[in-house]
Amino acid sequence: MKDIETRVRDLMDKMTLEEKIGQTRQCGPSLVGAFEVDFSELLNMMFDGRISKEKFDELMAGAHQDLKEDDIRAGKIGSFNGVKGAEQVRTIQKIAVEESRLGIPLIIGSDVIHGYRTVTPIPLGESCAWEPSLWERTARISAEEAAADGIKWTFAPMVDVAKDARWGRISEGAGEDALLNGLYGAAKVRGFQTDDPSAKDSIAACVKHFAAYGAVEAGRDYNRVDMSEQKLREEYLPSYKASVEAGALTVMPAFNDISGVPCSCNSMLLTDILRKEWGFKGMTISDANAIAELVNHGAAADNAEAAAKAMEAGMDMDMTSEAYIENLAELIRSGAVSEEALDRAVADILRVKFELGLFDDPYYMAEDDPENHFLKPEYRTLAREAAQKSIVLLKNENVLPLNRGIRLGICGDLAGERAEMTGTWSINAVGDDCVSITDACEAQALPYTWFKTDLTAESGSFETLAKDCDVFIAAIGERKDESGEAASRTSIELPAEQIHMLEKLIATGKPVIAVVFNGRPLALTWVNDNVPAILEAWHPGVEAGNAILDLVFGDVNPSAKLTASFPYNAGMCPVYYDHINTGRPGGRGKFTSKYLDAPLTPVYPFGYGLSYTTYEYSDLQAEVTAEGIQVCVKVTNTGACAGDEIVQCYFRDPVAERVRPVRKLAAFDKITLQPGETKAVSFLIKKEQLGYWNSKMQFVVDSGDIEVYAGGCSTTELKAVVTI
Repeated sequence: MKDIETRVRDLMDKMTLEEKIGQTRQCGPSLVGAFEVDFSELLNMMFDGRISKEKFDELMAGAHQDLKEDDIRAGKIGSFNGVKGAEQVRTIQKIAVEESRLGIPLIIGSDVIHGYRTVTPIPLGESCAWEPSLWERTARISAEEAAADGIKWTFAPMVDVAKDARWGRISEGAGEDALLNGLYGAAKVRGFQTDDPSAKDSIAACVKHFAAYGAVEAGRDYNRVDMSEQKLREEYLPSYKASVEAGALTVMPAFNDISGVPCSCNSMLLTDILRKEWGFKGMTISDANAIAELVNHGAAADNAEAAAKAMEAGMDMDMTSEAYIENLAELIRSGAVSEEALDRAVADILRVKFELGLFDDPYYMAEDDPENHFLKPEYRTLAREAAQKSIVLLKNENVLPLNRGIRLGICGDLAGERAEMTGTWSINAVGDDCVSITDACEAQALPYTWFKTDLTAESGSFETLAKDCDVFIAAIGERKDESGEAASRTSIELPAEQIHMLEKLIATGKPVIAVVFNGRPLALTWVNDNVPAILEAWHPGVEAGNAILDLVFGDVNPSAKLTASFPYNAGMCPVYYDHINTGRPGGRGKFTSKYLDAPLTPVYPFGYGLSYTTYEYSDLQAEVTAEGIQVCVKVTNTGACAGDEIVQCYFRDPVAERVRPVRKLAAFDKITLQPGETKAVSFLIKKEQLGYWNSKMQFVVDSGDIEVYAGGCSTTELKAVVTI
């Protein structure tokens, strides 16, 4: 059989200019029939109040989908997103393969971010497991379900390092650290694609958003990013590089600009770094409408110039803006865009299609009912495990775990709302697939009373019913549409009605456990000061209620650790562990770097998380080797129950040409310890991890002292010093 490169060249030799351009176009079905404005404008009309939700639903009920069948036959579409279900995918794929001149299959994409129908915890939550093998396994079941329903390409993983809790999309990545994001992204790539991307149940990964989208100014979505190249390379690019090195077939540039150049037409990113430095051989695709939005940026006068700049910079495929399909032919004929640039893009696209096996098996989707492939018992078991390992115990004043047989007061609307458990970007989720806290109580025949947030209950008054409750579980936090894309916030505090509910619960004198549902770090200052037990549940997915009760009753010992710092309030944002010292580090003196009205440190730092047992660290040893620094530390379970501890290793270069972070995560390991058991845990800090880019943009590793830390949190004080 011919190799892929030969097959790509042979096919391109047969293609017309228009057919080549068609491969660069991704579109979705058009909604037509009941309204005279573009669908996106109709959405805006609902969001800004020009029409009601009821009117929107009425208009949508009379709409139908235009699948652009004639364009598919003419070879004018290379990819679709937004199509639903294996039957619809098979319909349009059959047209592409059997009715177009060259029979080039479509690649079908979708946002399979943290599960398809078996929704697992949001990425920020799942990252708190610090377990790459778990991340890979959850990606695997996502791919299996998605492929069965006709999806062959996911727009994930998002590996944007995010240090600002105001940014809604912090929910979609692995938090504030580049190493952790890179390991998370690589695991997801492996899980989605496997060793054989052409397998029926494998789907292409898409690393996004390249680059530094998590650093948008003021935490406002789509906003500018302005930073030095050194900072870009040290703090943001490593996570994308790790995901590319794991074999990701596609990359999505970000909406934002970097230092004035939008990523959608940034040749330094798309060509110099991605292709030339990192050797990427896959395809790039814009984010939705991002090429046309170069006009809004002020980087192009019109869509034609936007198309020219994006194509020449290295953008292969246009997601939904139609800038390529409407302008590239004339741009190439006029010489404004080189045909070589187009050929490179088309070759990248076809190469990915061949690698996915689409030419050999275009009808990979399930032949039976795709529902047979969703929510399998083993998938739900894994979703429950992922939720258990993602829930962080933030505080526990001898309240948890609870004994069974007590009567629970379950409080808060979120405790019984199944659909809210899935979180952002769970577009294929069905609310009734989910298990809420009250569902789990019912299934386990636990005695409980459910009170809404205003503490009303169907069976009587709060004052009367509360007397029979032994402990209260308060479900607080965000609804799923309060985080994610286009959900930036200037206030990350709890709503007043939730605080009022907690005040009334505390006033009863009975123990209160706060279970926090959210897609971002919230300012939990009041809760931390007043509530005796706090579980950070994130949006935990379809097995939410079961996993929460597993931890509440001690069937599972909490092990998760935070991957994003929790600020005192929004005014502290961005806050992150790997900051640098100023010339006047924060202290008791007046003229130091601090706030007048808030502490300098976060409420909960990066790497923090409690357990039902306790751990002691000792005998930290570090020595220089040819490879770097070999580190060993002993960890002892000093409590009464077995537990999993996430052992973290950090380093600091205290004196350098460019000031270095006060701590930098170097490695971690999750170990299981029985009561009284001690284990020695070893790490290698590779020499290149110690390096940085100097003022001349040279990558250097300094000679001199290096401080090494090991412990259960980024604030650990156990330290050793070695000399490089």
